[in-house]
Amino acid sequence: MTAVTFAVTWDYRCPFARNAHEHVLTGLAAGADWDVTFVPFSLGQAHVEEGQPSVWAKPEQDSGILALQAGVVVRDEYPDLFPAAHRALFAARHDEGLHLEDREVIAATLTAVGVPAADVLARIDEGDVLTRVRSEHEGHVASHTVWGVPTFIAGEQAVFVRLMDRARPGAEAATSIRAVERVVDLLTGWPELNEFKHTSIPR
Repeated sequence: MTAVTFAVTWDYRCPFARNAHEHVLTGLAAGADWDVTFVPFSLGQAHVEEGQPSVWAKPEQDSGILALQAGVVVRDEYPDLFPAAHRALFAARHDEGLHLEDREVIAATLTAVGVPAADVLARIDEGDVLTRVRSEHEGHVASHTVWGVPTFIAGEQAVFVRLMDRARPGAEAATSIRAVERVVDLLTGWPELNEFKHTSIPR
């Protein structure tokens, strides 16, 4: 049986990215046969007004780019720790209401899950991580017209998705696996479906 292959974008500031990535991480932890690529996407850059400096030129003016770089360093250099760090960075923003532009917040969050935070921040300070984030961000804008998070990407297809429920630690894995595979099945098997949106959100 062939693994389900897809990519999914993230920016730690988006609650819907948090929801989707919790489901993906829960499924992977349970052994789902998925080949997943985690793609950084800067919401700050996506919303830069014409004539204003880019996030790439002025990263210190964006509230999410430090955390996004930290996630990429952990993804690429500490892959075994990435699931825990990924969850923790989302939680720092959405569960604890912390500021992701604060280096101390990033350091404490990474340290709590066993990531050598000083090394991660040193790698960011070297400058090449920002170049890596920019390359992946701009590459997917060019190849799949990505404009937000979370966007699921498979082959030539890409779709922005809002999953309303979370998958907290200890959540039922079958629910997450079913949710993610439904998204990918629609993405790859029914590309003619362009938009499907509820008119109201049940409370």
